[in-house]
Amino acid sequence: MRLALVSDVHGNREGFQAVLADIAARGCDRIALLGDYVGYGPDPEWCCDKVMELAAAGAVCLQGNHDAAVGQGAADFSTNARIAMDWTRPRLRADQRAFLAGLPLVAELGEALLVHASAEQPGEWIYVTSETRATGALRSARARVVFCGHVHVPALYAADLGGVVREVRVRMGVPVPLIRSRRWVAVLGSAGQPRDRDPGAAYAIYDEETAELTFRRVPYDCGKTAVKVRAAGLPEALALRLLNGE
Repeated sequence: MRLALVSDVHGNREGFQAVLADIAARGCDRIALLGDYVGYGPDPEWCCDKVMELAAAGAVCLQGNHDAAVGQGAADFSTNARIAMDWTRPRLRADQRAFLAGLPLVAELGEALLVHASAEQPGEWIYVTSETRATGALRSARARVVFCGHVHVPALYAADLGGVVREVRVRMGVPVPLIRSRRWVAVLGSAGQPRDRDPGAAYAIYDEETAELTFRRVPYDCGKTAVKVRAAGLPEALALRLLNGE
């Protein structure tokens, strides 16, 4: 099975559409969505409806911290994130809010564990940004491979037979064999708000048969999304982040 892994859409319709079109063109068998469908971006209603549609068609859908904040509040958010959430919340219908609130934090698919943030206390929204954090995620999971998002920057970590974790260089579009004698943590990057100086929408494909992971980047009209951000009166920094990828 070829599994498409998508995280951090963040209300970005254009980025999400570009990723879904690329997934369809690559013949993936299933889609897993790892949370944060709303927040920051100007099209939370459309993105939420699309996620609900994909879930009904069999996609795995998890809850992210922005999805949880729709109903639980955003006290620990940055100023811009809180402004965007306050703008987003009243635009969502009751059924959309209920859908986001009811999503699970983790899912298991074969030898993989899927989670929005870290497998180490999923509801605490820990950022996997280092070998130390990746070690914590692996110690908390039984799975051979952990897929997560939340960070908005693609990354890959491998643990050897002794449990020592090292970061592995990410190269876009190049299949990486996730050697079965090792354990792995893959951070997917963001489909809707990249922060690694590349504005292209990010996602990944995992081939279960060959155990190969391919990080992908898809160009889209980020300028159109930025215009929508400004028209909505959202913080200018959110528009610039889409344009600059940082």
